[in-house]
Amino acid sequence: MTRRRWIADEVKGNIAALVGEHAAHLSRVLRAQVGQEFDIATGGAVRRGTIISIAGDRVEFALGEEITGKPSAHLTLVLSIFKFDRMEWAIEKCTEIGVSTIIPLIARRTDSHLAAAAGRRRERWQRLARQASEQARRGGPPEIATPVRFKELATAVSGSGAPQASPELAGKSCGVGVSDARIVLAESESDTYLRNVLPPGASGAVLAIGPEGGWTDEELRWFCEAGWAAASLGDTILRAETAAVVATALALDVLR
Repeated sequence: MTRRRWIADEVKGNIAALVGEHAAHLSRVLRAQVGQEFDIATGGAVRRGTIISIAGDRVEFALGEEITGKPSAHLTLVLSIFKFDRMEWAIEKCTEIGVSTIIPLIARRTDSHLAAAAGRRRERWQRLARQASEQARRGGPPEIATPVRFKELATAVSGSGAPQASPELAGKSCGVGVSDARIVLAESESDTYLRNVLPPGASGAVLAIGPEGGWTDEELRWFCEAGWAAASLGDTILRAETAAVVATALALDVLR
């Protein structure tokens, strides 16, 4: 039987712990008992953990052998902010698929009320990503960055650990071969598909998904001038949350 996986809140030597609501769910809802074994993600590794104590809002594990897994590609998703219920669904599903980093972006067409409230939503997004990571048996949750405005995007991407395009690509027109690392999904790019611009076996990539209503012409010009390739997901127009999931799945399938 496959052991359930938990992401530790605290790790010290060979002892890990879940605390607060995280621990309460395991102890009260799932009725865990001392001696039960689970997989515990510690941040740097996944190890077998045996429960050694339960105290309501704290469950401690003795950590054992490391569980090896196949390394995955680093995929950063620049996700323009849209209706929160749909965006939360996208974050959850992209986490399950395997995205590494999500950068919430306040794009030109992001609703002003959503933009104003986005910063306060980050903690909830992080919690949803953590829960989805445990359900999907990941080694840890994706990083959910602080929401950024469009003018801050270049700095946010460079700080995410994602692959970067070569400096000499800046200023070239969007299209195939512009960048093997950074791709903006655009409805206007009808001839180039995502699967054709992703380099098989690459260590990672960055994908940018537009808001409801799509990117503005000014934003698309910025992507082109910054060396991003433009690509399409197909002939139909997808909702933002659908595009995020489809793009993540296609990209990781190629990159892996």
